[in-house]
Amino acid sequence: MDLSELLKEGTKESHDRAENTQFVKDFLKGRIKKELFKLATVALYFTYSALEEEMDRNKDNPVFAPLYFPVELHRREALAKDLKYFYGEDWKEKIQCSEATQQYVDRIHHVGQHEPELLVAHAYTRYMGDLSGGQVLKKVAQRALKLPSTEEGIQFYVFDSISNAQQFKQLYRARMNALDLDKNTKERIVEEANKAFRFNMQVFDELDKIGRSLAEEAQDGGFPVHDGKGDIRKCPYYADKLGMASPSCPFHAAVGLARQPLVQLVLAACMAVAAGAAAWYIL
Repeated sequence: MDLSELLKEGTKESHDRAENTQFVKDFLKGRIKKELFKLATVALYFTYSALEEEMDRNKDNPVFAPLYFPVELHRREALAKDLKYFYGEDWKEKIQCSEATQQYVDRIHHVGQHEPELLVAHAYTRYMGDLSGGQVLKKVAQRALKLPSTEEGIQFYVFDSISNAQQFKQLYRARMNALDLDKNTKERIVEEANKAFRFNMQVFDELDKIGRSLAEEAQDGGFPVHDGKGDIRKCPYYADKLGMASPSCPFHAAVGLARQPLVQLVLAACMAVAAGAAAWYIL
């Protein structure tokens, strides 16, 4: 079988599992917090920086050279634009690679430097997905996060140098199938592609865990979402939500007191008296 068919069949189960992670399911339903989307963008930046560094390293290696499309595919610069939009000019000082993402990055570097014939597995998994389901996520993110129609914040999903995604994917698969690889190497590539899916799922699970800890974004006069500037643990509202606030923290103490039924009753009575006084004054 052609390598493209082997990859399609050999990663179908992994692909289905990745699509059914809670993070992806929530994303597709438009239930994505802006803070979480920003962290996902950070993870993608570190992932693609590693991938494209290794692709550049192997651009003349016959086991990968036919799949080297830097103008059409590379995402690092697009992700840098998105991070600048979300975090500001000094975005590099505000981001860090998460544990799950670092494991993914380390594997990509290992492959690029020691087993370059497997690099196609990581390129296939990422870029073909970006040109397929990624375009759906682009529209969902733009709508759910109320991002500008000028596509700021979602440059990652914009492939200006590819006019027809379907035709380009066909070209990419044809180049894959033309690689001079024996049966054993093809099987190793399929195995590596499944590893790539697992690394992605670990990142998704990590993001989902963070998402459950983050407070809901402001809606209908609710609390504002953290703006991504500085250490989130130093924000008293999020510290309270994440259970990291100090017992002596005034904000934490005030929130705890305000949750007491008796205090809520007294506050309600005070508000009623204040409202009556205001009405009397106006009249």
